Amino acid sequence: MQVTYQRDQLHLRLAGEDLLVHTPDSPAFFIGYGREKMDMYCGNFEIQDYLESREALRHLTVTENQEGIQLELRRYKDDDLQLRLNVAVLDDGIKLQSQWVNSDINRFWVRLAAKDSEHVWGCGEQMSYFNLRGRNFPLWTSEPGVGRDKTTYVTWQSDAVNRAGGDYYNTNYPQPTFVSSRRYFCHVETYDYADFDFRHGEFHELQVWGVPASILLRSAPTFLALVEKISATFGRQPLLPDWVYNGVILGLKRGQTHAETMLAKALDSDMAVSAVWCEDWSGVRETSFGTRLFWDWRWQPERYPLLDQLISDLHARNVRFLGYVNPYLCVDGSLFPEAEAAGYLATNEQGDAALVDFGEFDCGVVDFTNEAACTWFKDVIIKREMLDLGISGWMADFGEYLPIDVKLSNGVSAKQEHNRWPVRWAQINAEAIAEAGLTDETTFFMRAGYTGVQAYCPLLWAGDQSVDFSRHDGLGTVICAALSSGLMGNAFHHSDIGGYTSLFGNKRDAELHMRWAEMAAFTPVMRTHESNRPTENAQWFDDPEVAEHLARMSRLYVSLSPYLKQLVAEGSSRGIPVQRALFLHFEADPECYDIQDQYLLGPDMLVAPVHKAGCDEWSAYLPSGVEWVHLWSGKHYSGGQRVTVAAPVGEPAVFYRHTSEWSHLFTALPGQI
Repeated sequence: MQVTYQRDQLHLRLAGEDLLVHTPDSPAFFIGYGREKMDMYCGNFEIQDYLESREALRHLTVTENQEGIQLELRRYKDDDLQLRLNVAVLDDGIKLQSQWVNSDINRFWVRLAAKDSEHVWGCGEQMSYFNLRGRNFPLWTSEPGVGRDKTTYVTWQSDAVNRAGGDYYNTNYPQPTFVSSRRYFCHVETYDYADFDFRHGEFHELQVWGVPASILLRSAPTFLALVEKISATFGRQPLLPDWVYNGVILGLKRGQTHAETMLAKALDSDMAVSAVWCEDWSGVRETSFGTRLFWDWRWQPERYPLLDQLISDLHARNVRFLGYVNPYLCVDGSLFPEAEAAGYLATNEQGDAALVDFGEFDCGVVDFTNEAACTWFKDVIIKREMLDLGISGWMADFGEYLPIDVKLSNGVSAKQEHNRWPVRWAQINAEAIAEAGLTDETTFFMRAGYTGVQAYCPLLWAGDQSVDFSRHDGLGTVICAALSSGLMGNAFHHSDIGGYTSLFGNKRDAELHMRWAEMAAFTPVMRTHESNRPTENAQWFDDPEVAEHLARMSRLYVSLSPYLKQLVAEGSSRGIPVQRALFLHFEADPECYDIQDQYLLGPDMLVAPVHKAGCDEWSAYLPSGVEWVHLWSGKHYSGGQRVTVAAPVGEPAVFYRHTSEWSHLFTALPGQI
């Protein structure tokens, strides 16, 4: 990356092309002042901004010192200094660091040069669009919304009834980082609300509600090398525990008798089972939304009378037990008064424990800026109540719900801590497991994230999709989620088989469950979920055909595990995702840059899941330069074309490289299930 300047001009170039250009007539930096209005309801935010000023910093003074190139920016020549930045030149890029900021500034914009043909990906985990060009993306961790498409009935009802409809950009896991097809990545170091706008043909405009600490631009000769640099910047995940590869994780949430009965039914049907996941281990409460959990993170004997014995018996049969936890405590539980008395909860203006409405029940927020509260949560809840009981993993849910009006012990505004909260939450879980010496044996999965979550969260899950095939909230969105988050250095991703959210007459059917399960067999982890309304939605154990299908897919997953283990090892050591965008291995094929509904499982297998109802054949694009073999028929296809193949339930469109060193494994898969 080349940096040149003269008097009042600055040019940053990548491979001879402009990346950032600042001149008096075409400034790259803008400042302003705005007054925002934020309203949270059950993790959904209504955000408005009244912008009082926006002004270009046209006048630039450039000097050099031992730290690098110093930029002093003013609105006009005789203006007071508004912003001082330092440009540190790296071997593969540059880092713009803020050194001084006028205290009157609370809005900041920077423009990076763009090309019409450029593709942009990333910004955390995006569900609706993989290529971000042509749209803007507000970056604020929140509920993603139900439906996420303002033209649909479910979204309209969600907005009208619950203020929870969402839109294409809403996500549990935003991140102010993007990857360009020009083979560089940009990361803005901030926890403030941001909005990355990729709608202009000539520039990308990145807005932050505060001047960021730094802006990092790094390049690499290939996309794989670029992802390695991204993951090295933010952190890498440990290996997944070996027990994960023993089969599907069965989500069962109706008490101990149900769990034991369904496990026996699964094993009798020759289903490969690695674990039972009973999120209701701490109890449940019924609400208008459906069956919710009782947020007091202790074993509830009324629901699981012999849980300790059950866990021991499962271990003896090589089946693990997984649970559930989140960072909030319900007021009618036993842990809330203990935390309140010790001063471990975020407070309101009066200094009392702040109570948050989570939908017909109130909770306190454990203050993770309080070191004593962190220690208490790790020692009492995770270690004593969960790990000591023998729980081998859990859903570490939420993280995106920090209210912006609570008071925290570190004195920092909750508005500024909000985006950081998922990272603090991930850190609590990872540290507790590490302190117990169980990192190799225990895992947890999260939906919420932000910059740095990669260093702590070993496994993402795609959140609460609707129980359908809908374009913006159904099965297809988890593919986009895996691809986008994978470019951010999150190597391991999975989803709820069959989706989760069932509202306004939207119910899971057998076809959806089976199509989702056959996709999940080609991901790092297979896990089912009964949904928020278990008795109203199709379950594998209610239908012999669905049970047999899940058993087949679980056996396929186990047969594929030698290949998966190699990919996971690569993900842990290099940060390369298991589920990969096609262009990571086919940079010269322009067709691969926009595809978001199929993926490479490692370098050698291509998966194009059926994500529409009523289909018995499916079209897939095969990247050029490779001879591909259809997994089920054995038919060979040349790359560089779109092909249509038979895709009955149980046989998704999957192909592998003819020359793969794993071809013996792939060829044998159909006969092993």
